[in-house]
Amino acid sequence: MTDFAYVGSELSLFAGATTWKSYVRFHLKPYLSGDILEVGAGIGAATATFCDGSQRRWVCLEPDRDLADRIKSNLPAELTNCEVVVGTLSDLGPEEQFDSILYMDVLEHIEADAAELARAASHLKPNGTLAILAPALPWLFTPFDAAIGHYRRYTKTSLRSIAPQGLRETKCIYLDSAGLLASLGNKLFLRSPVPRKAQIQFWDRTMVPISRYTDRALHHAIGKSILGVWQKAPIDVDPTYRMAP
Repeated sequence: MTDFAYVGSELSLFAGATTWKSYVRFHLKPYLSGDILEVGAGIGAATATFCDGSQRRWVCLEPDRDLADRIKSNLPAELTNCEVVVGTLSDLGPEEQFDSILYMDVLEHIEADAAELARAASHLKPNGTLAILAPALPWLFTPFDAAIGHYRRYTKTSLRSIAPQGLRETKCIYLDSAGLLASLGNKLFLRSPVPRKAQIQFWDRTMVPISRYTDRALHHAIGKSILGVWQKAPIDVDPTYRMAP
């Protein structure tokens, strides 16, 4: 494994966005059991919300050693099922198999995203799930995206196009319709290269609760984030067969 250093500086800023993380966890709850792999776990902010200790095993995979070293200190002491691995999927042996693999605001940082997901699928157990949360809508791409190493923002079409063969779509929705207005306002008017702490707190405490209602009202048709979940075929299904959504 080569040394890797994350270029972004926003992880600590967004670590306090607990309302948002709880909202995402609400949608992911059915898939958070058994053996979990969280790719690009950062400083463990999502782990602290998603992992409740009931899982058999929770592996935080993080290529930046400095960030990985901070994960344990950011988790509650009672989460004894968590382990930290410094590296990428290429550093895991083929015997490492998981019930769910999570990419929480990570895939957009990976240039070869389709190849990454194909590798992830090889580490899924039969009936295992691949869950991806990513920034949505290319027309919202800003200098902030570029500064923290984003290669892209996704649409339903572009995310579906890189889903590995042998996986069936179970969920593909947009989230945070209210936050979309804030992002659009920043892009058009404020043009802030890095969000301030006060802006993040306002979004998390005021706009995300609104999104919980407006997202449902709009049938998750629009939002500044996209959440997709795919399930691997049972063992008796030909893995080269791409199941229809």
